[in-house]
Order: sequence, then C-alpha cells, then structure tokens
Amino acid sequence: MTNSELIARGKSVIEIEIDALQQIVNHLDDDFALAVNTLAESIQNRGKIVVIGIGKSGNVGHKIAATLNSTGSTAVVLNSQNALHGDLGMLSDGDAVIALSYSGETAELIDLIPFIKRFDVNIISITKSKDSSLAKYSDVTVCTPIRREACPLNLAPTSSSTAALVMGDALAMALLDKRGFTQEDFARYHPGGSLGRALLTKVTDIMRQGINIAIVHSDATVADAISAMSTARTGSCIIVSPDKKSLCGIYTHGDFARNFLTGEDIGSQPVEDFMNKTPISIRQEALAVEAVKIFEKHRIDDIIVLNAQKEVVGLVDSQDLARLKIV
Repeated sequence: MTNSELIARGKSVIEIEIDALQQIVNHLDDDFALAVNTLAESIQNRGKIVVIGIGKSGNVGHKIAATLNSTGSTAVVLNSQNALHGDLGMLSDGDAVIALSYSGETAELIDLIPFIKRFDVNIISITKSKDSSLAKYSDVTVCTPIRREACPLNLAPTSSSTAALVMGDALAMALLDKRGFTQEDFARYHPGGSLGRALLTKVTDIMRQGINIAIVHSDATVADAISAMSTARTGSCIIVSPDKKSLCGIYTHGDFARNFLTGEDIGSQPVEDFMNKTPISIRQEALAVEAVKIFEKHRIDDIIVLNAQKEVVGLVDSQDLARLKIV
C-alpha cells in the first residue's frame, strides 16, 4: 500500500470509531443514570467496584478500574481465570460489579456470573444488547451498540472496545460529579503530579522571605529600591510604610527600565512616585494553586504575601513555580 492509502485507511478507522461513539451517545438512557447511582451507593456504603472482562474487554476493564481509583472510587479487577480458584475472595457483600462483554455471550464470563450472584452485589453490564445473556443476569445494563468494527474483517474488537472504554469513562466521570469529587480530592490521589503539588502546597512553602526579598520604606529613593533588588537578587522591590505595618506598593526592574529610557535621572527621586500603588497580594495561608490562578489572570511576575494583619511576610516569584514544578 502507498503512503496515501495507509493514511486513508487510518482516517477510515478513526471515522468508523467516531461513528460508533455517536451511536452509543444516541442510545444513552435512564439505565446509565441508574448505573451511576448504583455505583455511588456502593462507594458510599464503603463497598468497592469490581471490574471483570475477558480478552480485550479485560484490558479495557483495567483502564476503567484505574480511572475509578484515580477519582476516588475504589476499584479492583477480578481475573476471570483465577476467580474460581480463590480470587472470588475479593468480592464482598455490598460491592458493585461492572461486567464487560460486547456480545454478552462470552462463555467464561457467563459461567462465572452464578458464582458472583451468590454475593449481595449489584451487577452492571456493558454490552451491546439488553437481550444478551449477560444483560439478563445483570441488575443494570448499559448498552454500547455499534454498526461495525473498524477491522476490515469486522472481527477484531476495535469500535466495540473503544465504545466500552468510553462508556467506562462516562460512568467514572458521572460518578465523580455525583459524589462531589473536587480538585483537592484529586490531588490527594495524585500527589506526585503538578496538580497535586499545586493543590497540596501552601504559599508559605514556596514564598521568598527574609534576605531573599527586597523591601524599602515609602520614603526611599529609586536608587535605594534598585540597590535592595540587587542585594536580594530579585526583580521587584516591595514598598512599605515607615513603620513596616502597611503595604504601599511594588517597584520592578520593568518600571525602572521604562522610566530610564526617557533619559531622566530618576535614581534620587522618591520611589513612591514610580511604584505600582495597587500591587496584587495573597494570603500566606492560601494554597499554591491560588497563586497559579493569579499569575494566569493578571500576567504578572510577582505576588506579595501578607499575613492576617495584612503585613508583608514574603513574595511569590512566578519563576519559582516552574522551578518547584508547581506548573
């Protein structure tokens, strides 16, 4: 096949699978909501979700379980081959079972269902038809009918496995909403990711303070501010009242450059004449993610950190967020 023919074939596969997804969108009904509510009830009662499938459905099942776990819904995968040799021990009364089989007639799975039903569990099947054997054994059936597989022989699971995977995502995300799962909850399960770090890290953990920030009184000159910035090796200087109680403004290297280019000798002039008198600030007890949002909204380089008495206690530099892998 030529390159153009290969590209055309790839596009055809994708288009067939898009069509399959549109079909399951059109077939989504009240049983989907019932499935989500069933899963939510199990999790609320400290049960878990047990996912089972054979072959490609088993592979999809691993992804569904991983997604459920990462969004706070405890899930495990039951290996069908080992289920009758002790692994049924992972099932407990009150659990919910998600069983995947496109045909709904997979012998290994159908043979296992009677043993699963000995437990007080709800079975949710993801299959193509409510007339299948699996659907008849299930408490809830979420249908994923498709017109054809993307395989040119219409044999290899392609569209059907994609449909099952997407339906699993839909169940997991609807369950997330049902349970009121938040960004903070997500961070608890992803502490190693950038979002986890941003949501678990506080401003006090990342702010510069002490000799690492430049502070001068409002009666200081521009030269004093520049000297303080050079000493602290920072691009901004915080301006406070003479008693250090109140924040007055912020002066940056950018402010100096803009005025320096006018040719004026501003070094001996009061810094308060050139400072930004409405600087952006943040509470020291705030989370780092709040600082991230402020940087994105205002497109600034520095945020002043204040304590409960609105006194300056530090500075968050946007460059530190990248260095600390917060963004």
